[in-house]
This record gives sequence, structure tokens and C-alpha cells, in this order.
Amino acid sequence: MIKDFDGETFVAFVDISGFKKLMKKGKKAWKVLDKFYQYGYEILKKYKDKKVEGIFISDSGILFVRDCEDKIECLKALLKVVKELNKKMLDHNVMLTTSIAYGRFKYQKRIEFVGIEKNPIYGNAYVSAYYDNEHGDPKIRQGECRIVKKNLPVDVEQGLAERRHDEILRMLEERENHYYFYWMIDNSNQIEEFKNEYDKAYYSRYKLLLKVLKGERIRI
Repeated sequence: MIKDFDGETFVAFVDISGFKKLMKKGKKAWKVLDKFYQYGYEILKKYKDKKVEGIFISDSGILFVRDCEDKIECLKALLKVVKELNKKMLDHNVMLTTSIAYGRFKYQKRIEFVGIEKNPIYGNAYVSAYYDNEHGDPKIRQGECRIVKKNLPVDVEQGLAERRHDEILRMLEERENHYYFYWMIDNSNQIEEFKNEYDKAYYSRYKLLLKVLKGERIRI
């Protein structure tokens, strides 16, 4: 059971890509949810000493770090959880999107009626992470994990500026409004190659759509 929390920390909003389409396939959607919850709680149990906790609601997860005194270490622990969860879900051909933000986060558990629970979640960190995942610019794509730069503390910015010295932080790439986390590769030297391969795969589907619209036959 998660205890109440009210403080400044990192919050990750994790969402299953294409879940609405999966819902049309009935049992497959429930199997995906079952794996998402199962792996989520297994990984969080593994990182219990790092104070990473989470709440899973429908097709999304809200992860946060309790007692976040060393902010860089808190961020690293959260990134490791996100990496493991993504890799586990890929085993079932399921992709996730993840937005991470820093700020105030409050979780309070209340029982209103017997057998009915209500879990209010407040805070600018959660809102920022959720908004970025749903409406961020640029639109987040399948498999991507990124950190919202807005509201990051000065000490975190300084730590990320020196990320070349840390194994997991080296997998971050700074852009205009975000730091992108390349959890799917093992070496930072592979980032550019991965980006090129991802873009080719991502945009190829539009080429296939154009062919279909033009009446051309395609092979899949």
C-alpha cells in the first residue's frame, strides 16, 4: 500500500501506445494490461530501496520517487525503472510513451465508502508529465521517453550538463524543451544511428498509406 506523499520530486507518466485500438480486440487488451501491471509492480519491488513507487490506472502508470534529496540519483532510479518496463513490454510487442517532470506532487489515499476507493493525485509535476504525454510539442512518439526541461532545478540542470560521466545519463540527448532518454540502446555512440533508423521506420508508414490511397497493392 502506498503511503500519502506531499513534496517535490520527479514524476513519470507512462502510457500504453495504441491501447484504444487494442480494446477492440477484447481479450488481447486485458492480457496487455495484466502484463503492464505485473511487470510494473515486479520492477517497483526490485527498486524499493531506491524509493521508486507507482500507481497503475487503466492503461497508464504514474511513477514517483519518495524522499528525493539527491535529485540526480532519484532521476537515475526512475529512468532505470522506465527502461526495464519498456523492455519487458517489448517482449509482448507493446510500446509505451513516457513523460517525466519535476515539481510538487501530492498523493493522498481516501476511502469514501466501504469497498470503494478514491485516490486523489495533485501537483504540477503530475500535470506537467501528463500534459506532455498527451499534448506536448512535438508530439511524443511510440517508445519515446523524455524529460520536460521546464521547472528542472538548477542542480539537476548542472548534473545533466555533466552526464557524459554517468552510464545511464549518457543516454540522454538535450533538445529545445526536453531531454530524450534512449533506453533501447547500450551505448551513447548509437544514438544518431538509432534516430535515423527510427525516423525511417516511423515515416515509412505514411509512404505505405499514400500507395494505398493511390490504389497500389502493398506487401506486409
